[in-house]
Amino acid sequence: MFDPIFSESRSRIDRFQIAALGGLMLIGVLFVYSATMVTDSALSAPLYKQKWLLQLLWYVVGICAAIALCFVNYQTLARWGMVAYWTGVLLLALVLVFGTVRFGARRWFDLRLFLLQPSEFAKLAFILAFANYLSRPEAELTEPLTFWKAIGMMLLPFVLILKEPDLGSALVLLPTGLAMLFAAGTPKRYLGWLLGGVGILAALFLVDVLWAPPGWWQIKMENYQRQRLMVYFGSDFAPPNASPARKLQAKEEQAQKSYQVRQALISVGSGGLWGKGWHKGNQTSLGFLPPGAAHNDFIFSVIAEEKGFIGSITVLTLYGLVLFTGLRTAGQARDRLGKLLAVGIVTLLFSHVFINIGMNIRIVPVTGIPLPLLSYGGSSVLGSLIAIGLLQNVYIYRKGYLL
Repeated sequence: MFDPIFSESRSRIDRFQIAALGGLMLIGVLFVYSATMVTDSALSAPLYKQKWLLQLLWYVVGICAAIALCFVNYQTLARWGMVAYWTGVLLLALVLVFGTVRFGARRWFDLRLFLLQPSEFAKLAFILAFANYLSRPEAELTEPLTFWKAIGMMLLPFVLILKEPDLGSALVLLPTGLAMLFAAGTPKRYLGWLLGGVGILAALFLVDVLWAPPGWWQIKMENYQRQRLMVYFGSDFAPPNASPARKLQAKEEQAQKSYQVRQALISVGSGGLWGKGWHKGNQTSLGFLPPGAAHNDFIFSVIAEEKGFIGSITVLTLYGLVLFTGLRTAGQARDRLGKLLAVGIVTLLFSHVFINIGMNIRIVPVTGIPLPLLSYGGSSVLGSLIAIGLLQNVYIYRKGYLL
């Protein structure tokens, strides 16, 4: 089960991926510092309360966890996949009852020293259990019962995370599960039915949000979530028959709700080719980009303003390298289990990157999903580095390194 990793003359770790991760973590520390150290209160705060240092601490903890995972064969880890899955489901259920409410959502356990967000780890537990479940003989994947059990495994954490509510974290489970089903060899007719059903539900959902008249039955969701979608699609907050005063009020409310997105776009656009310089972004220092969001969901806007197009391309290149090496690992995996683990993790990371950067440049609605390794947050950083640890595990035990 245990095997030395670093003792061979030929490196068994994916050095390109490690180098890209190092670059992302360096950028993360620098720009969390830049986004947070802009006020007198932040500059005078004790060192142990400064977010850039806490981010660095989470990097260290996450790296240690990732290294520890690399010493245990992923096949052994997968045997505990269902235990991890049901533990994650239990935590998701418990957080709905005992969790701390912040920003209108109950997503965190307050552990005094830090806030724990179980959804970040439930996503990884889902990938581990789902990969183990789908690595069964391909003949079994053609059975309808096997397919519907797989859908149930995907929907249970999806519904619980959606209930918090955390639409962004719930949504990334769908492409992750679909990609793993496809890579496992699930019959195309099943995937076609699934995609068709998801498409119909998505269309009905948008019709309900954007065009359902007041008083009609509507899908239950938080008001701020509905407003975010209406801002993205440019839908008027006021009904067509509203009074002039109500329309004016709705227009002001819509401008207020779209403030973050507009300021993020201004940040990205004002950076130009080379940017304004590290820690010299006006949007952050003057508070136009909200301080509570600049180092979290909108960290990419801070990077784009201060380092411009070149900085943005650098970030995308580093993510591309991580994702490319992850796909290469999937192709070199020793077995279907390793392949499915790699595909799931790559899809999860890609979904996070696409949605977060997409909402910064307004190609997707704001969902409050972190940018892996760049956004501030202990649970997100730990989850991302553990995911990379699993990828490295598959790479270490790939073809050509049979034990």
